[in-house]
Amino acid sequence: MTDFKKSTVYQIYIKSFYDSDGDGIGDLNGIRLKLPYLKSLGIDYVWVTPFFRSPMNDNGYDVSDYYSVNPVFGTMEDVDRLIEEADKLGIGLMFDMVFNHTSTEHEWFKKALNGDPEYMDYYIFRDSVDGHEPTNWESKFGGNAWKYVPSLDKWYLHLFDKTQADLNWDNPRVREELKKVIRFWKEKGVKGFRFDVVNLISKPEIFKDDSEGDGRRFYSDGPRVHEYLKELVRDTGIGDMLTVGEMSSTTIDNCIRYTRPEDKELSMCFSFHHLKVDYLNGDKWALMPPDLSKLRELLKTWQEEMADKGGWNAVFTCNHDQPRSVSRFGDDRHYLRESAKMLAMLTHLMRGTPYIYQGEELGMTNAYFSSIEQYKDVESTNYYDILLNKGITEKEALDILSARSRDNGRTPMQWNDGKNAGFSKGDPWIGIPDNYKEINAGSEEKDPDSVLNFYRRLVSLRKEYTVISDGGIRFLESGNEKVFAFERMLDDKTLSVFLSFSSDNEKISLKIPAGEILIGNYDTVPEKPDLLRPFEAVAVYA
Repeated sequence: MTDFKKSTVYQIYIKSFYDSDGDGIGDLNGIRLKLPYLKSLGIDYVWVTPFFRSPMNDNGYDVSDYYSVNPVFGTMEDVDRLIEEADKLGIGLMFDMVFNHTSTEHEWFKKALNGDPEYMDYYIFRDSVDGHEPTNWESKFGGNAWKYVPSLDKWYLHLFDKTQADLNWDNPRVREELKKVIRFWKEKGVKGFRFDVVNLISKPEIFKDDSEGDGRRFYSDGPRVHEYLKELVRDTGIGDMLTVGEMSSTTIDNCIRYTRPEDKELSMCFSFHHLKVDYLNGDKWALMPPDLSKLRELLKTWQEEMADKGGWNAVFTCNHDQPRSVSRFGDDRHYLRESAKMLAMLTHLMRGTPYIYQGEELGMTNAYFSSIEQYKDVESTNYYDILLNKGITEKEALDILSARSRDNGRTPMQWNDGKNAGFSKGDPWIGIPDNYKEINAGSEEKDPDSVLNFYRRLVSLRKEYTVISDGGIRFLESGNEKVFAFERMLDDKTLSVFLSFSSDNEKISLKIPAGEILIGNYDTVPEKPDLLRPFEAVAVYA
């Protein structure tokens, strides 16, 4: 496979990508049928979200069997055909490993519930403390992070949904079981792995209340996480494969250690600090406009420090857990095309491996659902109830979900302007935004100035220009918080990038330098060297 510094990864949320059999749910054959489209983008890897057997309480991130395929998505034969055909096209498949927890439907947990001490030690069971939960830690999905089992008179830890029981990585047998899973899929021909919330796998030796927060400071980047990752990578022989870790509430120092080649842990990591800049007082469910000064500072800090100390970022603004970035950081009503292209340049011209989330390359927007019945995500429906219990009105709660729900990124891929946006011949499992008639792959294929064709150009530039794939990075002061500017440098070459996050004309204290305009989102060059038009983005090569 190609060097991952020159590579681009495309993320598929399988349930919403393409439905090949008319049941309203995307599937493995749907991905296989769309491989020519993926090849046309120029991408190198496709990360597929979990399709393993699961009760689907968290859309597949609650795995009940790592070795079998959820029948709703297809069969093992479908997986084999997908891997084979992708390989012929030079596309490597990355599978999503959910190793922090299993579904409570997993055979291991069922044996634990029956009181089998061997399997109880696969999970984290604790006794009551003063007649209540072992700690006051909060679940990421709301409520306490412990669930009581009367038959055992014990509580099990679930950092996520109560049907997602955390595994006990301190048990060597658990680690060996998970290595077997990696080896199984590696032998099938998988070319990379994405590890879900992998920095949460190492829990503290002693569990205690958190008097300052929700408990995350005790288990994020936990005491033995680096040791366990080194062991997993070494013993499964995946050190030369593309591996990415999803890091929840992590730190730069840890991400440098996770991704430095000499540490032999992972190729790259996802961090999420930059996607919390519109959380009022740090609360996801309280709205505010994005703090652009904070966003710039976070990007600058993570980009420059990771570069200085040899780490490597996975660069992204969209995924299956986030709202659509064009609705969040752009203007999806008046400047959709301009702001979608600007955000693409931000992602693809920074240092790191860029990730495209399905539909992002079309400029797909938030769903803008109008009733709670339209939402399917467990986190969203849980927090709707929590918000109402806090005294917030239904309209206010729906406005919050409209901006924050994970379902915004999970609506079906908009393939064409026909029935169900070409996603399915049946009734889609979730609604489709009304704008699919204008925003869809079929229409954008025909338009040389489309968002889709702009993404193709960016993917190609990364392969063509080593200053993009391998260069250093330095952020510049533009004199305007709504305009980000940075330089990529390699040998005697410099790429200067200017990005406006504003729907107005914006003046800057810098001057856009003379040189070759490598790419920009307006048909004409900037009107003045110190003025950017609404959501204008330009990259100058010299």
